Amino acid sequence: MGMTLSQKILAAHCGADCLEAGQLVLCNLDRIHGNDVTSPVAVKEFAKMGTENVFDKDKVTMVMDHFVPNKDIKAATQCKLCRDFCIEHGLEGFYDVGRMGIEHALLPESGLVVSGDLAIGADSHTCTYGALGAFSTGVGSTDMAFGMATGKAWFKVPSAIKFVLKGKLPENVSGKDVILHIIGKIGVDGALYRSMEFVGDGVRNLSMSDRFTICNMAIEAGAKNGIFEVDEKTIEYEKEHAKRELKIYHADPDAQYDEVIEIDLSSLKPTVAFPHLPENTHTIDEVGDIKIDQVVIGSCTNGLYDDIKTAWEIIKGHKVAPYVRVIIIPATHKVYLRCMEEGFIKDFIEAGCIVSTPTCGPCLGGYMGVLAKGERCVSTTNRNFVGRMGDVESEVYLANPAVAAASALTGRITDPKEVLR
Repeated sequence: MGMTLSQKILAAHCGADCLEAGQLVLCNLDRIHGNDVTSPVAVKEFAKMGTENVFDKDKVTMVMDHFVPNKDIKAATQCKLCRDFCIEHGLEGFYDVGRMGIEHALLPESGLVVSGDLAIGADSHTCTYGALGAFSTGVGSTDMAFGMATGKAWFKVPSAIKFVLKGKLPENVSGKDVILHIIGKIGVDGALYRSMEFVGDGVRNLSMSDRFTICNMAIEAGAKNGIFEVDEKTIEYEKEHAKRELKIYHADPDAQYDEVIEIDLSSLKPTVAFPHLPENTHTIDEVGDIKIDQVVIGSCTNGLYDDIKTAWEIIKGHKVAPYVRVIIIPATHKVYLRCMEEGFIKDFIEAGCIVSTPTCGPCLGGYMGVLAKGERCVSTTNRNFVGRMGDVESEVYLANPAVAAASALTGRITDPKEVLR
C-alpha cells in the first residue's frame, strides 16, 4: 500500500519501509523547539528526568516571542529560566531581544527547519513548516522535554486529506483566504488528527508566504499537520535561507486518502472569519457594515515581508481612520529591517500606525493591543476564540493583510477594492 507524503517522512525517521494510519511509532527528530511560555515547563520536566545533557545541542531551539520584550516580572522570569538553561547546556539556538523573531517565521528564515525534516515544537502552530515539505507538529511541554533528552518522539501515524488546488488567486486574495475557505468548508474539527496535504497545479501560483499561512492554520481545522510537496519555489527559498541538505519526499501514486477536496483558487474571494471561531467565515461581499476599533497586521501567520508589503501598498499616502488603532508587527528582525530599508516604516508611521519589534503580543491577548469590553479588531492572526485578544466581550475578525489594511483606512471591515479605486 502506498504512503502519503507525511507517512513517507515519518517512515524515514523511524526506519520503517511502510507505515499505515493508526500505527504508533518512535521517530528520530531533526528539531525540537519551544517558546517563553512553553519552554520553562519543559526545562522543569527535563530536570526531573535526571538527564545531564540535551541529546544534540544543535537541534534544540528556544525562541522568546510571546511576551517579549518582557511585559512584566513573570515574563522576565520565564525568559531568564530559558536563558540559564541554554547557557548551562551550551545551546546557541536561543533567540531573545536583539536576536529574535516570532518562532514560526524565524526558524524557516534561519534555515533551522528544511524539507524532509521531522520537527516538533511546544506550540500548536509548529505545523507552519509543512510549507517547506517538512513534517512538523505541535506537542506538549513534556514531549518537548523528552525530545530534548532523547532526540525522539512518539507519533500516531495520521491519515490524510488531499486538497487539490487549481488555478490562480484573484487580486487581493491570498493564502489566508485559502485556509479560511477550507476551514469554513470542513469546520474546526474537519481534519482532526489528520494530515492536510496540498497538491495540484495551483500550488505553483502560491507564494511561500501563502504556503506558510495555509500550513500555520492547519491546526485550526484540527489537523496534525499541513504539508506541501517541494517544488521550485521551495528550493529557491531554501537556497536563500538554509545551508543544510534538503531531503525531498513525494506521496506514492497509490497513497490512500480519507478525502480528496478540489479547490478552484480563481473562484475565491477575500474571506473574513467572524467571532468566535475560524470556521465562522463570510466572503467580503457578505460582511455588511461592521465598525472596528483596532487592526493588527503581523503574527506568525501573516507577518512576513510579502504580507507587510501588501498592507503598505494600501496604507501608504493615506491616514488611518479616526479613533482606530493600527498595529504593524513584522515577524522577524530581517523582515523589519527590509521594511525599514524600503521606507515602509516611515509611511506606516505617517499614516498613523505604530510598528512593533517582532512579538506575538496582541495575538494571544498578551500585550501590545489588548482589547477592552465591546471592542472589535480586524487581525491577520490565526485565532479568534472568546477572549483571545482581551475581554471576553471583545470580538476578533480574522482577515488577510489587504482587508486589514483597507479596514484601517475606513474604520469598518472593508473590501480592498473600495480603497484602491
